[in-house]
Amino acid sequence: MATLPDLLNLRCFEAAARSLNFRAAARQVALTPAAFGVRIKALEQQLGVELFVRTTRKVALTREGLTLLPQARKVLVEAGECVRLVRGQSKGPPIELTIGTRFELGLAWLQPALARLAPDLPHLIVHLYFGSGPDLLARLRAGQLDCAVTSARLPDPSLDSEPLHEERYAFVGATSLLDRSPLLRRRDAVRHTLLDVDAELPLYRYLREAPSLRGPMQFAGLRYLGLGEAIRRAVLAEQGVAVLPESMVEVDLAAGRLIRLLKRIELLRDHFRLVFRSDDLRRERFAELAAALRREPLSG
Repeated sequence: MATLPDLLNLRCFEAAARSLNFRAAARQVALTPAAFGVRIKALEQQLGVELFVRTTRKVALTREGLTLLPQARKVLVEAGECVRLVRGQSKGPPIELTIGTRFELGLAWLQPALARLAPDLPHLIVHLYFGSGPDLLARLRAGQLDCAVTSARLPDPSLDSEPLHEERYAFVGATSLLDRSPLLRRRDAVRHTLLDVDAELPLYRYLREAPSLRGPMQFAGLRYLGLGEAIRRAVLAEQGVAVLPESMVEVDLAAGRLIRLLKRIELLRDHFRLVFRSDDLRRERFAELAAALRREPLSG
C-alpha cells in the first residue's frame, strides 16, 4: 500500500500554491524557510513529481501541482471536519479563503464589508486578490483562488455561484463635454469616443444588448482602459463616454459632474456573485459568506 501524504506537507503545499512565495508560506504555517522547503521536497519525492518551478525571480505551479491543488484542499478541509465532529463544535477550525475581486469593487465595498463582518465570521480568515474578471475566473479554475466576487459570465459548469447584489449600469458622459456636443439620439454617438475595459466591450454590452436600443450605434472611436476607475476618470476628463456601474458614478451624477445619456433606454442589469468551483466541499462556507455579504449594502 502506498504511503499517504503527510497532512502538514499538504498544508505547506497549499500555502505555497496560494501565495507563490515560499518565505511567506512558511510564515503562514509557522515553519522556518528551511524546514518548509524540506516539507515540499518530501511531498515531491513521495509523489514522484515536481510541484513547483522555482527560480530566483518567481515560483509557479507545474501542471502536476495544478492537478494536485484542488484535491489537496479537499483533504485539508475533510481533516478539519474530523476535528469538528469529534469535538462536537458547531464550527470547525478557522478556514482560510483567498477571494479574488475586481479592483474598484474590492476597495470600495468588499474590503470594508469583510472588516465589518469579521466579528460575525471568526472561523473564516480571508485573504484578497485583486484582478480583472477573466483573470479571476482563470485563477479560480486553476485552484489559485478559493472563490471570487465578480459579475463576469460563467463560461462552464465547473463553476457555481451564490448571488450577492444586483448591479445597475448607466451610460454617462461629462456634463461639460455634453454641453458642447450633445448625445441625445443614437446618431449623435458618431461625435464621441466610447471607453471600455477591453476589445470585447464588456461594459458597453449592457447598452448594446438592451431591447429598447433598437439599432446599432456608431462611435467616432474606441479606447480600452482596462479598469473601471480609469474609465470613470477619463469620462470626467472629457475623453469619451462610457457605460459604468451606477455605484461607481452615483456621486458624480448627484454632483452634476456626469449626466446620463439616452435616458429612455433601460440598460441591462446584472448581479455580481460569489463564484466558486462546483466540486469544492466548502459550499456551506461559501453560502454562509455570501449570506453575510448580502447584508452589506453597496453604499451608505
